[in-house]
Amino acid sequence: MKGVLSIQSHVTYGHAGNSAAVFPMQRMGLEVWPIHTVHFSNHTQYNQGWTGKAVAGEAIAEIFDGLEKIGVLENIRAIVTGYLGDASHCDVIANIVKKAKAANPDCLYLCDPVMGDPEKGCIVSDGVAESLVGTLMPMADILVPNQFELTRFAGQDIHSMEDAVVACEKALALGPNLVLAKHLHGVKGDQFSMLMASNQGNYLAQRPHLTFPREPVGVGDMISATFLAGLINGLEAQQALEHCNNAVFGILEETAASNQWELQLIAGQKQFETPSNSFKVAQL
Repeated sequence: MKGVLSIQSHVTYGHAGNSAAVFPMQRMGLEVWPIHTVHFSNHTQYNQGWTGKAVAGEAIAEIFDGLEKIGVLENIRAIVTGYLGDASHCDVIANIVKKAKAANPDCLYLCDPVMGDPEKGCIVSDGVAESLVGTLMPMADILVPNQFELTRFAGQDIHSMEDAVVACEKALALGPNLVLAKHLHGVKGDQFSMLMASNQGNYLAQRPHLTFPREPVGVGDMISATFLAGLINGLEAQQALEHCNNAVFGILEETAASNQWELQLIAGQKQFETPSNSFKVAQL
C-alpha cells in the first residue's frame, strides 16, 4: 500500500493544516498518513483564541521511526510539509525526507513553507522561517509558497507578474524542480493568481476573487494537497494546476454560499473529483 506522508498542523475543529489537506487527497484516491506538528482546538485566527500545543520534534521522529520499523518507507510516494510548531521540526523533517528518498528515490517532497502572513501577523515560532529558508526549501522537489514566502526565499520583491516570474526562476535555481506561487497578491488585477514555474515553462492560473466577511483559513493547505494529488494521479503539472485551481474555487464557492468561515470541504467534496468550474491555465 503506497501513500502520502503529510506532516502539518492539526485542528480538532474546522479545516487547516492536515485538517484541510488529508481529506482532499483521500477524496482524490490517495492513502494519506498524517503526522501532526501541532494539535490545536481550532486555527489561530479566532478572536477567542485557541488551545493546544506544538508536538515535540522527538515525538515526530518517534512516529516516523515506527513507520520505518514496519517497512513503510519504500511505499511513501510523496511527503508534504506545512505549518511547523517549532524550529527543531525542520531538522527532524530534513532527516525524514532523506530517509524516505533513500528508501524510494521516486518519492516527491512538496514543501509548503508556512512563515506567517504580514497582514495577519507572524504565526510561527521563532527560528522557523530561517530554518525553512536554510534547510527545507532548498530540499524540496516542489515548493508551494505564498508571495511573502517566495519573496523571503528568492530575495526578490514582487509588484508585477514580471517580478513574480523572476522570483520563481530565482527560487528554482536554489534547489526545487517546480515552484507554485499560490497567491500573488502583489499582482494587479481583479483575479486571484497562481504562478507555476519549472524548466518546462511558466503557467498562470487565475480565478475570480470571492468576498468573505472573514477570509477562510487553510486555503493554502488545500491548494498544496490538491495539486500534489493531481501530480501523483498522473496529471501533467499544468493539468494538475488547472484541476487544483477549479477544485479549490468550487470549495470556496460552497463556503461562500453556506455563509461559513470554515472551509466546506465535506459539503463540497465532489469538487476534488469533478470540479464544476473550468478556468483554463495559460502559458506565459
